[in-house]
Amino acid sequence: MVWLRRHSPSITHYFSMSYHLPDTKIPAPCIVNTGIVVNKLDIRRLLNDLGRVHYIYTQDHKLLSEGDGDVIEVFANSRRATLVTNNSLYLNVDSFDYLELKQSPQPETYFDLIQEQMCLRLIPLSTPLQERRNRQFNFTVIEAMMDEVLTARWDAEIDDDCYDSF
Repeated sequence: MVWLRRHSPSITHYFSMSYHLPDTKIPAPCIVNTGIVVNKLDIRRLLNDLGRVHYIYTQDHKLLSEGDGDVIEVFANSRRATLVTNNSLYLNVDSFDYLELKQSPQPETYFDLIQEQMCLRLIPLSTPLQERRNRQFNFTVIEAMMDEVLTARWDAEIDDDCYDSF
């Protein structure tokens, strides 16, 4: 509520004006290939799809580190650090103020994680679909190996049971 003062020749009048907007919902943002993402859940969703990346770490536009690695974990915890070491990236979205989506001339989207004068650029080396296929393939391979191990174990137990009965 805002109070306004209006002068007349003999009396000063006070009246109020209410600024009530109708209950309208503002639509959620729609970002396609380029833009700035500030919501930590949205940042986390974007980063969770990353697998193998090329990273470039700069501060005040000076290159500090560069290399390739796998995004191992994406989390939000103000008490834990973002870690990039041994070709592994553990990304804490709370380490950054925002994420900026940009496009290279190729045109491929890359991710700039920004905190003040620091930038961790992540350039995907695979697509989310490729990553899902790799994960599914790895799960299938592990499942087949487990089947073989269990079958071999059961065969050995059956052999032991048969041997013990003599």
